[in-house]
Amino acid sequence: MDGTFMDTDVDYNKLGLAVFDTLVELGVPENIIVRGGRSHMENGVGWLKNCGRGRDADNLECLVSQRCTEIEMENVELAKPFAGAVEVLERLKVLGYGVGILTRGGRRYAVAALGRAGVLNSFDAVVARDDFPEKDAKPSPKAMMNLADALGVAPAEILYLGDSVIDWITARDSGAGFYGVLTGGFDRNDWKNAGKDIPVIDGVRSLLGMLD
Repeated sequence: MDGTFMDTDVDYNKLGLAVFDTLVELGVPENIIVRGGRSHMENGVGWLKNCGRGRDADNLECLVSQRCTEIEMENVELAKPFAGAVEVLERLKVLGYGVGILTRGGRRYAVAALGRAGVLNSFDAVVARDDFPEKDAKPSPKAMMNLADALGVAPAEILYLGDSVIDWITARDSGAGFYGVLTGGFDRNDWKNAGKDIPVIDGVRSLLGMLD
C-alpha cells in the first residue's frame, strides 16, 4: 500500500524504534534490548519472562503493533493514491480481476487511508499487519498465502507490486509474480542491487499500458 498504491507520510524512523521504545516503557534495560545496533524483541521477551512478567511478555506483540498503528495514524490525512493508481484499480475491476492490498500497516491505518481515498470498497481483500500473528507478516510467504486465501486464488495467480525488497522476498518465496515500483524508497539501482532479474516499472499506473 504505502509507496506503491498510496503516497503516504509515515514516520518510518519512529516505526523503527517501536520495539525499543515499547520495551523501555516496560522497564527492560536498554543493553538487553539492543544487539548489533538493532532492537530485538525476543531479548526483551526473555528478560520479562525471567523477571516473572509473563503477562507483559505475552502482550508485547500487541503493544508494539498498537504503537505502530498510532505512528501510522499521525499523518493519515495526507495519504493519497499515486497518479493513475485509481484508474488502474477501476480498469482491473472492469476486466474482472480480483484486487487486494497486502500491507505491514495496521488494519485501522489501512482502512483509514484507503477509506479517505474512497477506494476501500473497491478492493476484494485487504490483509494488514495485525490481522495475523507478527511471524506471518511480510516478508514471510505466509503473508501472501493469507492474501491469496482472502482473494480465493493461489499465490502463483497473483501479480504483486511492491516498493521494497521485503515485498519482493514475500512474492518470491510464495510463488507470486512481482513488479518492483519506483514510487517508494527504491530507485532502479536499488532494485538492480537487490536482484538483477527483478522486473521494474515506474509505478502502478504503468499497468494501464499493459492492460490495453
